[in-house]
Amino acid sequence: MQQSILQHLEVLIRCDTQNPPRRIETGHEIFAYIDSVLESAGGFTLNISDHGDGHISYFATRGNPDVLFNVHLDTVQVGTGWSREPLKLTIEGSRAFGRGVCDIKGAAAALMAIAENTNLPLALLFSTDEEGANGCCINNFAGSMTADDYTAVIVAEPTQCEAVLGHRGYLSVLGEFAGKPGHSSEPRGLTDNAIHQACMWANAAVAYADGEAQKDDGICFNIGTIGGGSGSNVIAGDARVHWSARIPPGGDSTATLTSICNLTEAASAVDWNARFNGSPLPAHGTSDQAARAFCERNDVLIGNAVDFWTEASIFSAAGLPSIVLGPGNIEQAHSADEWVELEQLLLAAEIYQRLSREA
Repeated sequence: MQQSILQHLEVLIRCDTQNPPRRIETGHEIFAYIDSVLESAGGFTLNISDHGDGHISYFATRGNPDVLFNVHLDTVQVGTGWSREPLKLTIEGSRAFGRGVCDIKGAAAALMAIAENTNLPLALLFSTDEEGANGCCINNFAGSMTADDYTAVIVAEPTQCEAVLGHRGYLSVLGEFAGKPGHSSEPRGLTDNAIHQACMWANAAVAYADGEAQKDDGICFNIGTIGGGSGSNVIAGDARVHWSARIPPGGDSTATLTSICNLTEAASAVDWNARFNGSPLPAHGTSDQAARAFCERNDVLIGNAVDFWTEASIFSAAGLPSIVLGPGNIEQAHSADEWVELEQLLLAAEIYQRLSREA
C-alpha cells in the first residue's frame, strides 16, 4: 500500500494548487490524474462541478458507501525558507516532504490507493477552496444532501489519525469606521475622529475577550490590523480594523459576532463585514453523539478537541455526523519543508479502509 500511496502523492504534490491564487479549473491536471486513477480502479461514477472562480467540487462514488471522505486539494502558497523543492515529493528517512503532504494531499493519496487496491464502496469529495476560508464547495455540496445520506463524514485534516469531534469556530471581520474630517484644532475631533472611535471599540473588545477568556474554554480574540486617517493635524475621517475570534465547541459564532460588533456607542458609526463565519464543531445546536457512536462502533481512537477550524462544521450544520481524521500534525501544515510521517500515511489508509466497510 505504501508504494501506491507515494506514487499518487508524488503526482499530487507536483500539481500546483496554491490558494491564493486558486487558478484551478475543471481541466486542471490534478483532476485529469484523479480521473485516470479512478477510471482504472473501476466502478466509479464521477461528477465534477464548477462553482466559478476556482471553486471546483469533484465527487466520486463506487457502490453504496455509508461514509463520505472529504479532502481539499488546494494548498497554501509555497512561501519562503524551503531547503527542498516544495512542489516535488522528497522522501528522507521516515518522512515525506512537499507542499501539501500534510495539509492534506497525503490523505488524498491514501484514499486513492484504497480505491486502486480494493473494490470497497467509496464516496470521495475533493474540493479546491478550503485554504481561501470560503467554503463554497462544501456549502454547495452539504446543501444538496440530507442528514441520513451517510453514517458519517470524515474530513481528512491532520489529527495524527485520531478522531476529532470538536473544534473552535472562526470569525474574520473587517470594520470600517466613519468620522467627520476637519482641522485637528476643533474640539469635536475628540468624538468625531474615526480612529478614536475604533480605539474605543478595540478597548471594549479586548476587555470583553479577556472576560470571556477567564471562563472554561473561552474565546480567543485577535485584532490583526488597524489603520486609517491621513495626518496628525487632520481629524480622521476613516479607520479600519480587521479582527478575528475563535469560538469554543458548543458556542455560537453568530451570537459572538453580534456581541463583539455592538460593544460601544461607536458601533453605530461602523460598517461591519464578516468576511468569514465558520461555526464550531459540532455546529451550534447539534451534538457529537452520532459521530462518537460511529467511532466507538469502529474502534477509532477519539482525540481531544482542537483549536483550528475545519469544514467539518459545515457538514455538522447540515445535520451530518462529522469527524476530523487525517495523517500528520497541524504543526507541520503551512510550514516551510512541510512533512508527514510515512507511518501516518499508512495508518490513515488502514483506518479509512476499515471505515469504508461500515454498514
